[in-house]
Amino acid sequence: MKPTLLVLAAGMGSRYGGLKQMDGLGPNGETIIDYSIYDAVNAGFGKVVYIVREYFLEDFRKMVAERYRNVTCPDGQPIEFDFVIQELNKIPAGFTLNPEREKPWGTAHAVLMAKDVIKEPFAVINGDDYYGRDSFRILADWLTAHSETEGEYCLVGFKLENTLSESGGVSRGICTADAASYLTHVEEHHNVEKAGDGKVYADNSKGERVEVDGEALCSMNMWGFTPDYFEKSSVIFSQFLKENINELKKEFYIPYAIDCMIKEDTAKVELLSTPSRWFGVTFKQDRPGVVAKFQEFADKGVYPSPLYNKD
Repeated sequence: MKPTLLVLAAGMGSRYGGLKQMDGLGPNGETIIDYSIYDAVNAGFGKVVYIVREYFLEDFRKMVAERYRNVTCPDGQPIEFDFVIQELNKIPAGFTLNPEREKPWGTAHAVLMAKDVIKEPFAVINGDDYYGRDSFRILADWLTAHSETEGEYCLVGFKLENTLSESGGVSRGICTADAASYLTHVEEHHNVEKAGDGKVYADNSKGERVEVDGEALCSMNMWGFTPDYFEKSSVIFSQFLKENINELKKEFYIPYAIDCMIKEDTAKVELLSTPSRWFGVTFKQDRPGVVAKFQEFADKGVYPSPLYNKD
């Protein structure tokens, strides 16, 4: 059974100023998602599910049909594609949406939207992050090895210094694990950036400016789950809504759901490490550097150019 790739593509990048997920950054107009799909398919994933908003669903469908119409798995089997919609009103029965709320419910809510179309082990990634081929291989191997397990998930951690932007401070969840490499805590840090002295500094959860270890593993929202995650997360989401249904800005994030599971001892998460260097378009100023990086990949033959044959 091949694992499925779940792509979080419903968000608009407020700091970036546009729909990042559909921005052509490669030499032939390839998007970051295009590279993720390419790496995932070659790593052994057999299905892709997109989480989108209803207002750009049709544009996304057309893009997928055009770009991937000739793409097959290494074994020659066709790639499956599916789409699910994240909207504010998609909440459990018994809850009434506050009509003043405009903000989405968050990444863990987005994942729950796919519970009816995913029945196999699956990965979750952001649609606007480049993770690297090694990361997808590591994740696919883990999911394949754990296809029959329940209550055991994974997180692909990136070295913090491999995830920074030259355009400004970023937010990163720095991971802590036990001796067996199981996740114990993810602490959110803000304004993470490398200073002139070469050291990395950040504002910790208490608002203090502190030096942090550039070698520390951080979460870039690259998770591996088995299907039982949906049921566990659904229970936690209902608990979350009991406390926050009338809040206008509170969001149900994946790290929050995972933290609840770890504390309740209903799941454990193995922290994996990747040598890949992350990059993305957190800020609009990041775009030229990302374009240059994809051109470099093409020039060095890291990826074919064009990435997909449209003939």
